[in-house]
Amino acid sequence: MSNLDELFMKEAIKEANKAEQINEVPIGAVIVHDGKMIARAHNLRETEQNSLAHAELLAIEQACRELGSWRLENTTLYVTLEPCPMCAGAIMLSRVERVVYGAKDPKGGCAGTLMNLLDDPRFNHQSIVDSGVLEEECGQLLSDFFRKLRQRKKQEKEWRRKQQGLGDLQ
Repeated sequence: MSNLDELFMKEAIKEANKAEQINEVPIGAVIVHDGKMIARAHNLRETEQNSLAHAELLAIEQACRELGSWRLENTTLYVTLEPCPMCAGAIMLSRVERVVYGAKDPKGGCAGTLMNLLDDPRFNHQSIVDSGVLEEECGQLLSDFFRKLRQRKKQEKEWRRKQQGLGDLQ
């Protein structure tokens, strides 16, 4: 892990924080080409009500526009959570050279945890994968978000129960 990897992962974390501020799952991504950040994005699935609005896909789309090509050769994607199957497929098909992620995803990770679509020699492109960059910080963002979400849902449930009880008394 290099200082540059940490630097760019911190930028991805900034994107994840933007997602959390709008009640999105805090996942952020940036794409770097020749040492320069060319794309940055965060999850927008809830905001856009679009299952395709993952941070990685939005960053890939932005990077393609920036480079004027669907081929993202000589790029590195930094993402706070291990890519899912959909994102891993898009990474492979867009020919991202290297993927650096923070936290593992035991329920959907396809860059080494459940499987590694990015390093499968049966495909015509493989990406170098480096995991665990600022893993604790990236994982804590997600843990905190889901803990707060569970607390909020519990409070809403209790509030509804109280409202129903008051309605029964009237």
